[in-house]
Amino acid sequence: MDTAYAYGPETRPHRVPPALRAPLEARTWREFLYLMLNLPIAIVMFVYAVTMTSLGAGLLVTFLGVPVLAAALTGARAFGSVERTRARALLRLDVAAPEPVRPSGRGMMAWVGALLKSGASWRHLLYCLLHFPWAVFAFCVSLVLWANGWALLLYPVWHWTLHRYADQPGIQLYGSEDPRDDFYLDTPFEIAAASATGLLLVLATPWVIRALTQVDRVMVSGLLGPSRLATRVTELESDRGTVVDTAAADLRRIERDLHDGAQARLVALAMDLGLAKEKLQEDPDAAARMVDEAHGEVKLALQELRDLARGIHPAILTDRGLGPALTTLATRCTVPVTVTVDLPTRPAPAIEGITYFTVSELLQNISKHAHATHASVDVWRAEGRIMLQVTDDGHGGAGASISAAGTESPGTESSGTGLAGLAERLDSVDGLLAVESPAGGGTTVTAELPWRG
Repeated sequence: MDTAYAYGPETRPHRVPPALRAPLEARTWREFLYLMLNLPIAIVMFVYAVTMTSLGAGLLVTFLGVPVLAAALTGARAFGSVERTRARALLRLDVAAPEPVRPSGRGMMAWVGALLKSGASWRHLLYCLLHFPWAVFAFCVSLVLWANGWALLLYPVWHWTLHRYADQPGIQLYGSEDPRDDFYLDTPFEIAAASATGLLLVLATPWVIRALTQVDRVMVSGLLGPSRLATRVTELESDRGTVVDTAAADLRRIERDLHDGAQARLVALAMDLGLAKEKLQEDPDAAARMVDEAHGEVKLALQELRDLARGIHPAILTDRGLGPALTTLATRCTVPVTVTVDLPTRPAPAIEGITYFTVSELLQNISKHAHATHASVDVWRAEGRIMLQVTDDGHGGAGASISAAGTESPGTESSGTGLAGLAERLDSVDGLLAVESPAGGGTTVTAELPWRG
């Protein structure tokens, strides 16, 4: 997952405290509606699950039991889809669909076998069974608190209806065979006390509802979403695609640099040497000048090849590690850079290389975009992770935000910074990237990678 901090216009704080505005917030009413719908939906799911599971288990002695259980699981998955949609609409909880059923062969029996082996299908069936008792409890608690809270709060408005239509002076709290012992809320003080009690219930009910729906969130996420293993497989597949794309882009860059740089220079050098060879007998002085020019071209070609090799993997990184390599890298930055590396040992070569190229990219961004007067690079190890922080005192605004997908939102300097590419590269090894760059306040980029030493 990639993390970034976005800086936008400040939001004006609410003048009403959260405790007072919670009863009227849309979130409270959505969650209350969710709890009210829980009971009828849970009854249907529970009856279906119990009926189909009992019928399938009873028919296992015959051939019909297996397809009945498969039908029970299919229906449970359908209910799970409804519940995920309801949670998305009312709880604002976005739970991905679980991994689909993948039969190993063709035909009905292959599909039934795959369905019975699917752990996600059994989790859906378990949800149908477990959700019912919780739905009954949450429905009763939320409805009682909601109804009594508002009824008592508005008691001064409607208490007169009891005298007119029920022939009672007010709400009866205590009654006995002797009418003189009956206790009613009918005096102004008692009516005000009842309304105050209702106000407390109204203010407390939203927080109780949020606590109840939190349990629903856990159940939906844990039982109706993809398993951790499936989620991890999906992440690894995505990371593998990122690594493949990055490697392909690097190969294209190397090919382009060779074709446009050293290769073109060597072709020109061969032509110049051929011309010099032809003029060697006729005009030795001109041939000597051409050989001298070719010698200069050789030096430039060698320098380009060294730069290209350094871009692939610098030799100093392999031989001496991150400290000397980053120090050498900092000397090529256009602003003074302070490098601090505090590592007890060397991490894995792949992590070392990603750390080096991350610093290289960030220092290039500082040289091109930051307008800074000083920068610093700090690398250290913390709890089995290698931490990297690059800071500059430039004008900030570098990449407004980076989403989990690695895309950049428009910002002052989002164009050309390469932050999205860095985020994807770090994510491919379970790394994180955080960018803090308020306008006019400098930029701090923090990266975290696994150690794997």
